[in-house]
Amino acid sequence: MNQQTDLAIHGGAKTVTRTFPWPVFDESEVQAVMSIVQSGAWGNPDCKGEVEAFEKDFAAYCGTRYAVSCVNGSVSLRLALIACGVRPGDEVIVPPYTFIATASTVIEANCVPVFVDIDPATYNISPEAIEAAITERTRAIIPVHFAGQACDMDRIMEIARRHNLRVIEDAAHAHGAEYKGRKLGTIGDVGSFSFQSSKNLNSGEGGIIVTNDEPLYQMMASLRNVGRMEGGQWYDHYNPGCNYRITQLQAVLLSHQLKRLDEQTRTRNQNGLYLNELLGTIDGITPLERGFGETLHAYHLYIFKYDKAKFGGVPKDEFVAMLAAEGVPCFKGYPHPLYRQPLFQQKNFMCYAIPDSVDYTGVFCPVAERACSEEAVWILQPAMLGTREDMESFAQAIIKIQKAVCPVPSPTTL
Repeated sequence: MNQQTDLAIHGGAKTVTRTFPWPVFDESEVQAVMSIVQSGAWGNPDCKGEVEAFEKDFAAYCGTRYAVSCVNGSVSLRLALIACGVRPGDEVIVPPYTFIATASTVIEANCVPVFVDIDPATYNISPEAIEAAITERTRAIIPVHFAGQACDMDRIMEIARRHNLRVIEDAAHAHGAEYKGRKLGTIGDVGSFSFQSSKNLNSGEGGIIVTNDEPLYQMMASLRNVGRMEGGQWYDHYNPGCNYRITQLQAVLLSHQLKRLDEQTRTRNQNGLYLNELLGTIDGITPLERGFGETLHAYHLYIFKYDKAKFGGVPKDEFVAMLAAEGVPCFKGYPHPLYRQPLFQQKNFMCYAIPDSVDYTGVFCPVAERACSEEAVWILQPAMLGTREDMESFAQAIIKIQKAVCPVPSPTTL
């Protein structure tokens, strides 16, 4: 029998037959949202009520003094940048293997994104590459805790202190994750989170910024609320902010979802460790490494490296299509690093402060390039809330594909 015909993509039976619904909720969320709807107090023009309650709860959960909610995780990054005092033309160091907002918000702040490569072991920003990219114009670093894996924050903070740089942690993937026992987002000057619908803590859309720095908090809170300052009059506007407030509906939903986060994070972390064991035994599959300071991995994504040479030369895109057909919730990841996006290649910046000398056409980060084109395969976070048996079925699906595309050759007849 041709093993290729056994693959689900060719009409065979799926390896994984269950689905992994997201978001997870029950009647408590329904009742909480209903109570807000019935109250008629849907907005939060004074940033009080359910919004203030959630901000206090999230700050306490992270272990910071302050939290400022806003409409999404892109805006939270931009507010953090502005509050940290960047000026037009300043340089901000970012990784190229992340969502566009990590870099596009730098452009929105009239600053210059400087892309540096990622570590091949973790796909997080490389501290060595950060150090090499610092110039007299550098003002900030945005390390992204990609997929929920902690960056090497000790080294990043040491570099930042030495060069007097601000550190804004992009923790959009890292709700509940920890580095050496500290929640991610609490180690730099500011931590930024997203509550977009795919995120581990979500309300459809939304974001939040956490900090222990009171002046930063006051500025971010003002920018979020049309430039108003605490204690000022309603029509007093001190800073160039806008209305970036979330609603009472989002806040009450987040408050209830937050109660689930610890247990869900522990489940994802345990499943990730187990999946590392399983996939680590498959020739041509290499899980991203741990052991760089993370004490709790959020696994917003579970990422492994794929080597097509061990799978009959099947390109990554085709392998991912086969894996998805087997029922594994997976994705091929970013098609190319951020600097290859038309925004950067064509310099469609629409701002005045980017020097004409800035040119992204020659930027090349080899690790990020390989991750995009050849290596990185993502398993999506709802699947990481499954059982150990589910993790075993993911591994079985990969083995099934490998056997199908690399059949054992028939013995030669003499």
